Amino acid sequence: MQHDVVIVGGAFAGLAAATYLARAQRRVCIIDVRRPRNRFADASHGFLGFDGADPQSILTKARGQVARYPGVTMIEAEATEARTLPDGFAVSLASGEEVSARKAILAFGLRDTLEPIPGLQERWGKTVLHCPYCHGLEFAGRRLGVLFRTPMSAHQACLVAEWGPTTLFLNGGQLDLESAERLAKHGVSVEAGRLARLVGENAGLSAVEFEDGRTRPVEALYVAPQSCMASPIAEQLGAAIDEGPLGPVIRTDADKMTTVPGLYAAGDIARAPHAVSWAVADGVTAGTAAHRTLVFG
Repeated sequence: MQHDVVIVGGAFAGLAAATYLARAQRRVCIIDVRRPRNRFADASHGFLGFDGADPQSILTKARGQVARYPGVTMIEAEATEARTLPDGFAVSLASGEEVSARKAILAFGLRDTLEPIPGLQERWGKTVLHCPYCHGLEFAGRRLGVLFRTPMSAHQACLVAEWGPTTLFLNGGQLDLESAERLAKHGVSVEAGRLARLVGENAGLSAVEFEDGRTRPVEALYVAPQSCMASPIAEQLGAAIDEGPLGPVIRTDADKMTTVPGLYAAGDIARAPHAVSWAVADGVTAGTAAHRTLVFG
């Protein structure tokens, strides 16, 4: 075996796992394509000690710290395939190189798919947002919107209303009576029309325009995008994957071990809801758990 642990994905969860394994003097290989899910956001909020910091700057600093540990190998490449071995795992890179290790941690993250509404994608992470806890305070008291995608969007709108006057844009969707009553209770207004585009200067947002030509002022629009795994490796290795409220979730136990012995998963691919703090915590759990299995078998 080349390494004790191979980590596929080197963002918040992967680097957190690597840190604890490196401090346990283990040989760790981190494979990462440097495309973290939150690369569209200018600031990360709620992460203790780094509130408001650029997430890319946090990751750059973390990579430098992890790289200083003896036994750590960092490979900037795409992991394309993986297979189990009698005593561990083998991960193939796009270059054809193969990395083997006794244990593996998956932390490759999710990929988000937004609705095909003009103006939505270019504002993602700026004024088109996913989480009020992460970005809500910066838009508190302004005119807020929530884009309907699933029945859970009504729940999201009631939560967002804690930060300011909120409109749920159905965009062709439908509400049941219970959801409509809950929205009314929380003071959320409802617009039924289909959206034609978002309006605003650069990444700013000032209004949404409907297909019938009407406009409605809004300064931040919350969406719950459909997510998918950023890599097929979990499926290739036979890990059980459940369907969560926003997309697939790798099934793990309290130690973040998947249904495949010796294979762990951490971060957004193995939990809901999502945040940098949770990703880091899950990475620590996976890293320390993987170390214990290396020690005790």
